Amino acid sequence: MDGEDSSEVMSEVHVGCPPHSSGPHISCFTISLPPGTIKSCWLLLVAQLTSSFFLVILILIYLEVEPSRYNELFEAEAAASVREVLTLDDDGDLVLPRRSKQSTRCFNVTIQHNITSLIPSVGLQVWKAELVLADFVMHKMCTSSDFNGIISLELGAGTGLAGILLSRVAWTVFLTDHGNYILDNCAKNVQLNSGVFSHQGSVHVRDLNWMNPWPPIFSLGNSSASQERYSWNSSELKEVQRASVLLAADVIYSDDLTDALFHTLKRLMPLGSKKVLYLALEKRYNFSLNDLDVVANGYSHFRSYIMGEGEHRRFERESFPAFVGKCIDLNEFPQYVREYDRGNDVELWQIKRSENES
Repeated sequence: MDGEDSSEVMSEVHVGCPPHSSGPHISCFTISLPPGTIKSCWLLLVAQLTSSFFLVILILIYLEVEPSRYNELFEAEAAASVREVLTLDDDGDLVLPRRSKQSTRCFNVTIQHNITSLIPSVGLQVWKAELVLADFVMHKMCTSSDFNGIISLELGAGTGLAGILLSRVAWTVFLTDHGNYILDNCAKNVQLNSGVFSHQGSVHVRDLNWMNPWPPIFSLGNSSASQERYSWNSSELKEVQRASVLLAADVIYSDDLTDALFHTLKRLMPLGSKKVLYLALEKRYNFSLNDLDVVANGYSHFRSYIMGEGEHRRFERESFPAFVGKCIDLNEFPQYVREYDRGNDVELWQIKRSENES
């Protein structure tokens, strides 16, 4: 998103990347099934391969999952590895020999990014909150069918990692940000990962400037080639109204942008399908002369837009629709992305528009 700060910054995720590199850099992020999820897949696959309906039902009751919730993502590899080691003896009983090699249950996502950037171009980097959001998206895809066949909009998508993962099961994913360099980089990442998943639907990289009113101006065919590539058309603007899941990561660092984000949400969330926003943020602490204390810049301003579930406090902006939020415990979902440490300063919020607002 646009800004005026010319300070150069570097994401903690990029520590260890080649220093003094100013251009694009390619990183491979390994997405792997955590041990508990692997166990679930194994038990279900063994039950299916032994053709025991009763055993399948017992395992599903024990695991409290449905087969369709895991087989879309890792089915081919899991089934292949099970068939490698499953044999039957002369009596038709199942034999499980010791495995000769370790199962991987993983795949790589290739992301082009900058190692450093100016603050207005932080969308060119990969940030820790984006990896936490990617973990959450992967967990929802592996353990539920909530995201199957949805239309989704990612706000401030940056490198597009979370939305690219979601596109494996979603019908349509709109990856949105502002600025041609960021949009070009995001589109490059979609291209780099086109072979990782067999997309059921489509992925669109689109320009969305929160400083402008919603809806964005759609293309009339008289824009420049670069503008035309990321412009909306009328059918897309209708489709995005049916989006049920909104994503955002590391977009809380400027009060002006936070105001613009929530004004966009104010216009967008009442349209079409009922919507929920999953927003990951990292609290960054600095010493404030005004507060004479170490504070997380922008966090309190972000919280001023949200009331907790069951909370009925009076908003400073009385004309502004209230948003209801819940901070999700990060311990509720495991880490699927290997190459980072979550730390203690990242939060993931589930945000909805208050049902009391018309």
